[in-house]
Amino acid sequence: MTTLLHLDSSARRASVSREVGDAFADAWRRANPSGRHVHRDLAAEPVPFIGEAWTELCDYVLANQITDIGRYKEAVRTPAQAEAWAVLEPLLDELVAADVVLIATPMYNFSVPASLKAWIDQVTFPKMSLAGRRFVIASARGGSYVPGAPREPYDHQERFLRDFIAGHFGVEDVAAVAAELVNSRLDPALAGRRAAHEKSYADALAAARELGGRY
Repeated sequence: MTTLLHLDSSARRASVSREVGDAFADAWRRANPSGRHVHRDLAAEPVPFIGEAWTELCDYVLANQITDIGRYKEAVRTPAQAEAWAVLEPLLDELVAADVVLIATPMYNFSVPASLKAWIDQVTFPKMSLAGRRFVIASARGGSYVPGAPREPYDHQERFLRDFIAGHFGVEDVAAVAAELVNSRLDPALAGRRAAHEKSYADALAAARELGGRY
């Protein structure tokens, strides 16, 4: 059974990143009627930050060169480590079981929300590989970070996620769609960019639906 893991991280219930992610997920479900859609809302149900016991698990995995994800539980040796493992195990199981991972995220302060970073920290171990899986980033940004834009160098949202997914998970198959200039809906200083935002928003929804239909 093909499985989609769908992560939301916006603090807003009605957010553009959620809309773009939902467009992908809806198209994916139509294209994969027998597939399994697992949705985790990281804002509504925050994942705890890692603690010292988690770092001990990580150190054990690294010191013993454990690269088989199925063997990570061997690192659990103390009650505190067992508690840390109880938090991360269901998150890791969802990730490993997924064929496609959809990350729907707004840009907060040039990067990703703390809720998403907390999930990343929980499920990431040294030298782990998720090769064979596909990742999709559905994002929204208040300004414009497209190539050539003045703020392009400040994009530590999509760039960070692409680098992380390739560098830690060994996955180069990453697609990204973004709605730009969302703040033009509210900021009088960006009112003149509203038409550009509407086009970017419409293009992002269309691209998300197209990707969902063929993933």
